Amino acid sequence: MNTLVLAAEEGAINPVLPHTSEIILGLIAFLLLFFVIKKFVTPRFETLYAERAAKIEGGIEKAEQAQVQAQATLEEYKAQLAEARAEAARIRDDARIEGEQIISELRAKAQEESSRIVAAGQTQLETQRAQIVAELRGELGRLAIDLADRVVGESLEDEVRRRGTVDRFLSELDGTSAPAAK
Repeated sequence: MNTLVLAAEEGAINPVLPHTSEIILGLIAFLLLFFVIKKFVTPRFETLYAERAAKIEGGIEKAEQAQVQAQATLEEYKAQLAEARAEAARIRDDARIEGEQIISELRAKAQEESSRIVAAGQTQLETQRAQIVAELRGELGRLAIDLADRVVGESLEDEVRRRGTVDRFLSELDGTSAPAAK
C-alpha cells in the first residue's frame, strides 16, 4: 500500500482520473450532442407529442359527440316507439269501436229483416186465414143448405127461397131462444 501512495505523490499517472484533453473532448462532444438534440430532435418529439395529444383529444371529443348523438338517437327511437305504441293502441280502439258499430248495424239489420219476415209471414197467414175462412164459409153454407134441405124437406136451390128459409130458420131460433132466456 505504501507503494501506491508513493507513486501518486511522485507525479505518476492516476488511472482513476482522466486526462484533461479527454475531459475537454468529452465536454465538446456532449455540448455538440446536446445542441443537435435540442435543435432537431426535441422539436420533432414535441410536434409528434402535440399531434398525438390532439388526436387523442379529438378522438375523445368525437367519442363524446358520438355518445351524445347515440343518446339523442336513442331518445328519438324511444319517442318513435312510444308514438307507434300509442298509434297502435288508437288503431285497436278505433277497430274495436268500428267492429262494435258494424255488429250493432248488423244486429239492427237482422232485427229489421226479422221484423220484415215476421210481418210478411203474418200478412201471409192473415191472407191464408181469410182465404180458408172464406172457403170454410162457402163449404159451411153448402153443407147448411144441404142439411136444411134434408131437415125442411124443401129444395133451397132458388136464392130467394134460400134466403127466406135462412131468415125463417133464424127467426125460429130467435123465438125459441127468447122463451128460454126468460
